[in-house]
Amino acid sequence: MLIEEEKENINLEALSTEELMGLIDRDRLPRHIAIIMDGNGRWARSRGLPRIAGHREGIKSVRDVVTGCREIGVKVLTIYAFSAENWKRPEFEVNALMMFLEEYLQKELKTLMDNNIRFMTIGQTDKLPGSVQRWIQKVMKETENNSDMTLNVALSYGGRTEIVDAVRLIARDITEGRLLPQDINSKAFSGYLHTKGLPDPDLMIRTSGETRISNFLLWQIAYTELYFTRTLWPDFRRHNLLLAILDYQNRERRFGMVEGEISRAN
Repeated sequence: MLIEEEKENINLEALSTEELMGLIDRDRLPRHIAIIMDGNGRWARSRGLPRIAGHREGIKSVRDVVTGCREIGVKVLTIYAFSAENWKRPEFEVNALMMFLEEYLQKELKTLMDNNIRFMTIGQTDKLPGSVQRWIQKVMKETENNSDMTLNVALSYGGRTEIVDAVRLIARDITEGRLLPQDINSKAFSGYLHTKGLPDPDLMIRTSGETRISNFLLWQIAYTELYFTRTLWPDFRRHNLLLAILDYQNRERRFGMVEGEISRAN
């Protein structure tokens, strides 16, 4: 393992994927990575192709990043596959996205099982087509005992809607006597979110050069490290993932504290 001073003098982007793997500190991995997969349309447009071609190419990136996270040792990967706002897109594009999602579930179930990856979703999946819902349930059921990694896919998801849903559930439990108002705190609130049981993301990646959160995991990313790259999602592969993790490992996470307090807390 290279010392930190030597790493700073290396052009990481010029290194091979294998060389980057050798620089990863396995003791300082982000436990949970969240990704906003952006740029499929621009990737297709730059090649004179329909937007759907970008979405199809983006599936290859999903496969490579999922297996890459599993190989590295990341425990949770959450990908923003379809937002609540995406329903506003042209009908033919939404239909194509639903078709690609169903194809992915059908084709990747074996990969998930072979890699001991659990599959789960967050969002209003009841709004998805019936055939997609059935495949989601099938893959969730067959992978529920897998334990090496969790692949969490955000579908028909919006961060504000998730928080409003949590507030409604809390109000219901208070009304029905299962919860006292004085017992509400950050930990209790997190238990009402779609991500209940998952750790908050340590690292959030957004591709394509955009620097917005886009209504993604608004509560959960309070202290998440943010990484923005100009790479379009269909071009984002394991090599790019490693660059993001190395950038993360070069940061000091303070959680509102100063350096001396971090040392004492650790």
